[in-house]
Amino acid sequence: MTVFELIYEQVKKIPCGRVATYGQIAMLAGNPRWARAVGYALHANPDPDTIPCYRVVNRYGALSPAFVFGGINRQAELLEADGVEVRSDNTVDLEKYLWNGL
Repeated sequence: MTVFELIYEQVKKIPCGRVATYGQIAMLAGNPRWARAVGYALHANPDPDTIPCYRVVNRYGALSPAFVFGGINRQAELLEADGVEVRSDNTVDLEKYLWNGL
């Protein structure tokens, strides 16, 4: 399996109503140093309908200003449709919405 495939397998596991961080996905995919690779993989996501890359945020809970599938406002819309509250500063409350990775 390629690094991107390992990453996509983990992103697919993030449940509706939860988010994960780039670093968390990197660790779950097999290497905690792959956080940047997670960003690259999500930017190249071949199947956004199956691989919910919008559920990945940075370590502070911030959405991506360069969200490839419609920009930061689209990422916020998708998260809110999942039941994740996005604050006015385009962040989510990680204490409330962070997926535990199980």
